[in-house]
Amino acid sequence: MLKINVVTIFPEFFTTPLGLSIPARAKDAGAVEYRVLDLRDFTHDRHRTVDDYPYGGGAGMVMKPEPFFEAVESIAAVPPIVLMSARGRRFTHADATRFAAGEELTLLCGHYKDVDQRVADFLATEELSLGDFVLSGGEPAALAVIDATVRLLEGAMSDLDSARTDSFFDRGLSAPSFTRPPVFRGHAVPDVLLSGDHKKIAEWREREGERLSERARDLTHGEP
Repeated sequence: MLKINVVTIFPEFFTTPLGLSIPARAKDAGAVEYRVLDLRDFTHDRHRTVDDYPYGGGAGMVMKPEPFFEAVESIAAVPPIVLMSARGRRFTHADATRFAAGEELTLLCGHYKDVDQRVADFLATEELSLGDFVLSGGEPAALAVIDATVRLLEGAMSDLDSARTDSFFDRGLSAPSFTRPPVFRGHAVPDVLLSGDHKKIAEWREREGERLSERARDLTHGEP
């Protein structure tokens, strides 16, 4: 069983998403256990303060290191301990696969302007980002990591082969998908998918996946 710990100032952010669809199915199958910790439970003042002004001045508030350290220590968490951060390396399918193969994963969710750098340097074992943009907090990013990870666990999906044919599962992008009706508003499903020729269908899907992957690489590098 994979144990996923989340440290956040908004534990209610996770209540509904983790109780729906594949994250819930993985839990019901006994493949994962979720533990969401309220960072404010690890403060020691009557206001339950988790942030303070930055040293050196400047705009915004910085999350204090003490509550993060105490939260992680309270559960004796083991690596990977991941700080969701705009400074982090881009999260990939390979990371999801690595996490799914492990026994424990701890996600630290920042908020406000920043998190004290000592959390990144001396508590987290890695920093991950969803991309080159800034979220209001680490919670949406943590949910994305959880979803990408738990869907790979045994029992999370009724058809694991569906996951194996997704984009990035030992490949680039997957081919486009179509379903009924065969013609919708004048737009037809490619003939090969209706042919019943599984060899040709497999070849078409491989070519289309390669084409879309190449197009995505071109767009990433600013090519038309």
